[in-house]
Amino acid sequence: MNLEDLEIYQLSMEIGERIWQIVDKWAYFPKDTIGKQLVKSADSIAANISEGYGRYHFKEAKNFSYYARGSLYETGTWLKKAYLRQLIEEKEYIELSTFTQTLGIKLNNYIKSIGSKK
Repeated sequence: MNLEDLEIYQLSMEIGERIWQIVDKWAYFPKDTIGKQLVKSADSIAANISEGYGRYHFKEAKNFSYYARGSLYETGTWLKKAYLRQLIEEKEYIELSTFTQTLGIKLNNYIKSIGSKK
C-alpha cells in the first residue's frame, strides 16, 4: 500500500487545502496571527502521517501518528478561535469541525492498527 492510498492521508491533505483556501482570503492581521497557526497545524497533520509512514518502524510510525493527532486537535482549537473572532461563518465552522472529528476517529483507528497482524 502506498501513502497516497491511506484514507487518513487523503483526508488530512484535504483539510489542509480547505483551510488554506479559507485563510488565503483573510486580511493581513488575522492571516498573520491565527491564519498562520491554523494553516501550519492543519498541514502538519498530513506531514506527520507521511513522515511516520516513511519510517518503516512501527514505534516511529505510531509516534508520528500521535504528533498528527496533536496537530489535528490544535487545528480544532484554531478553528474555534477563528469562529469566535468571526473569521469563519458558523456553517463553515461546523462543517470543518465535523470533518476534523471524523478524521480523528479514523486516525485513532489507524494508530491502533499499526503493528497489528491482519
